[in-house]
Amino acid sequence: MSAGMLPGDPPGGRRALAVWGTGVSVYFVAVIFRTSLGVAGLDAADRFHVNASALSTFSILQLLVYAGMQIPVGLLVDRLGTKKVLALGAVLFTAGQLGFAFSPSYGMALASRALLGCGDALTFISVLRLGTRWFPARRGPLVAQFAGLVGMAGNLVSTLVLARLLHGIGWTAAFAGSAAAGAVVLVLVLLFLKDHPEGHEPEPLPHQGAAYVRRQIAASWREPGTRLGMWVHFTTQFPAMVFLLLWGMPFLVEAQGLSRATAGELLTLVVLSNMGVGMIYGQIVARHQEARLPIALGTVGTTAALWAATLAYPGAHAPMWLLIVLCTVLGACGPASMIGFDFARPANPPERQGTASGITNMGGFVASMTTLFAVGVLLDATGDDYRIAFSAVFVLQALGVSQILRLRGRAARRERERLVASRVEKVHVPA
Repeated sequence: MSAGMLPGDPPGGRRALAVWGTGVSVYFVAVIFRTSLGVAGLDAADRFHVNASALSTFSILQLLVYAGMQIPVGLLVDRLGTKKVLALGAVLFTAGQLGFAFSPSYGMALASRALLGCGDALTFISVLRLGTRWFPARRGPLVAQFAGLVGMAGNLVSTLVLARLLHGIGWTAAFAGSAAAGAVVLVLVLLFLKDHPEGHEPEPLPHQGAAYVRRQIAASWREPGTRLGMWVHFTTQFPAMVFLLLWGMPFLVEAQGLSRATAGELLTLVVLSNMGVGMIYGQIVARHQEARLPIALGTVGTTAALWAATLAYPGAHAPMWLLIVLCTVLGACGPASMIGFDFARPANPPERQGTASGITNMGGFVASMTTLFAVGVLLDATGDDYRIAFSAVFVLQALGVSQILRLRGRAARRERERLVASRVEKVHVPA
């Protein structure tokens, strides 16, 4: 292999799958821990004797830490490499899950969720970077979608397995036992994960302290594609995230009168729908780049329509068929949010991919954090009126759509300019 190919396409193959699988297993466990509160929200309220606002603070703080760390994580991965960052993430989220298992008070439990969010924040951007180091560039979108599917599989484990453990063996045993998975993936990372294939070492990037960081962030933010990607992620991800992370179970049990078992089945439907839709969206976007924005906006519009129909239903409870359709549509939110990375990726050179991905990934988690807080406050203020509380979803969606429509033209022009420049460059490269 020539020296000129070193920063280019890696070979892929079975070795790449094995290494990437090791890295994505860390993300898989992180998602299990992240979403574990979604099936334990009612139990947490009873255990720590807190109201809806205080309960939402668990997830808000966790997401606040996660979102706030996305840009630093992108820079950290560039500096330290994927292996060190993933190992640190596994240590932190395992410690957070253990702390949550044994917390005797609300304050201790809150600190544990913050620690868990810190470790969780180190995983997804690292897995995206691992994919670009081990697989050819043309596989990038597909690898990213598969990473998202693995994350949803972690969510499925949380809703199916952890929920049963929680009600079978109790709070402490369930959360402490699940923490063992964090120790397992940490050992796998330390033994088997490599940052890149042999002979494909990336060129060292210059690091010049705060000035370098500011330049990286500013250059990424100036790109309309980065900002469009962030707003696509912001607008599409949060309805399902809020539902799965905390408020879905209370809404289905307290507002819709379902049993916990039935509510758990509907949460599982969201996850299964996510995995199925993710495969469809990934194939469409890989073949038809022009479908990115219609898919994202179509998902937002359909989600808003189903939420409106559910909340405005005249009866005391929405019919089961409507709840099933709502949960099926919510499953499309996660795959639609991955489209945000498909706007940010071509807008930035390789040396800024981590930073641009971090900015994009912040979007959905900022929206989720805001909505979690708003729902909790509105529930307390209205005496647990879920119809009013969940109307906060429409406000965030309207904000996000307005920004998407504002940026789409500029981002499209920049992509066309890059495409033309790339073709001209290829024409002038001697054979």
